Amino acid sequence: MNEKIPHDKSLDNSLNLMQEGYLFISNRVERYKSDLFEARLLGQRVICMSGAEAAKLFYDDEKFRRKGAAPKRVQKTLFGENAIQSMDGEAHIHRKLLFMSLMTPTHQKRLAELAKEHWQASISSWEKADNVVLFDEAKRTLCQIACLWAGVPLKENEVTMRADDFIDMVYAFGAVGPQHWKGRRARTRAEEWIRSVIEDVRTGNLKAEPGSALYEMAYYTKADGTQLDMQMAAVELINVLRPIVAIATFITFSALALHEHPEHKQSLHPEKVNNLEMFAQEVRRYYPFGPFLGARVRKSFIWKDCKFKEGMLVLLDMYGTNHDARIWEKPNQFRPDRFIDWKGSLFEFIPQGGGDPAKGHRCPGEGITVEIMKASLDFLANSIDFEVPNQDLNYSLEEMPSLPKSGFVMSNIKRK
Repeated sequence: MNEKIPHDKSLDNSLNLMQEGYLFISNRVERYKSDLFEARLLGQRVICMSGAEAAKLFYDDEKFRRKGAAPKRVQKTLFGENAIQSMDGEAHIHRKLLFMSLMTPTHQKRLAELAKEHWQASISSWEKADNVVLFDEAKRTLCQIACLWAGVPLKENEVTMRADDFIDMVYAFGAVGPQHWKGRRARTRAEEWIRSVIEDVRTGNLKAEPGSALYEMAYYTKADGTQLDMQMAAVELINVLRPIVAIATFITFSALALHEHPEHKQSLHPEKVNNLEMFAQEVRRYYPFGPFLGARVRKSFIWKDCKFKEGMLVLLDMYGTNHDARIWEKPNQFRPDRFIDWKGSLFEFIPQGGGDPAKGHRCPGEGITVEIMKASLDFLANSIDFEVPNQDLNYSLEEMPSLPKSGFVMSNIKRK
């Protein structure tokens, strides 16, 4: 036992984690006045830590490994079993290069253009509707553009089901009971679907364009010269598509931010790209998305008088680091201008992980996220006028992931 760092007194904190959600680590960092503490979760000793220094340590691959860190329940819903998130070393770097090749600025721009086209095409039907739930529209739109961009065939009558499945995988992350099992069933359906698509490509029944995500996953060759098996290729292609659909959460929070902070709307003109970028980044910092990340200690070491024992689970506080008052002035205020002089630290701003995305475990799709958010913000601020009827726009930091309860309802929509 680590005597020199705080220990949470509870026999097991699993229930507290479920009840406190995003604030579980932050609450104890504040209580103990320490960036790291030890607790028991699911019957095992765990070190929890927060802040930029902790993030820098967490992404040292000589000290930490990802294999065995994500619980099976998360693999069976969010990531898929044995996916890139659980890999280490050369095999991880080799696989990561594949993901990076699909997320270059050219791909980012293409997805943003597709988003813009689909948003514009939706205006006519929205004008005729009594009201529109933005989250539902966003997940369907993003599912369509993700599949179109990736080269994955998607029938019109399947869009809602496939979009719901991708989102259900994400929203099963912190869930127990029916919501968790809903996520498992969604993953099973999605894997069966994408496996059949990969099989059609490999047997020649479906032509995939070289350079597309479908083609690259279907024919990807591992470091040992062998192809991914059909199941693994499906899991990794889902790991390209699912995060794009999950941007629906950020888009919904973007609309909430525009509603709660209308003073920023005038500055969000398409020619003022920096303003769109700053607003998108502040949405990613301020609102809840990923709560924390896990890794296991590769080999024992001591940091800040704390002994990290080989094999021990360590959790990094993403939400708390993005609201750390030592990094962000008045962190609980929504202020896009804080990004005017932001230097792009790899460890201070970690809404989708930290470190170098090319070498480490930071999400390689951050650029895609920001570009799609900017296109969506531009659309909401400059292409349509709408009213926000009375509804429950509250979101809970106790629920992981979180979302405004109503999904953000818009009414009386008119083209500008």
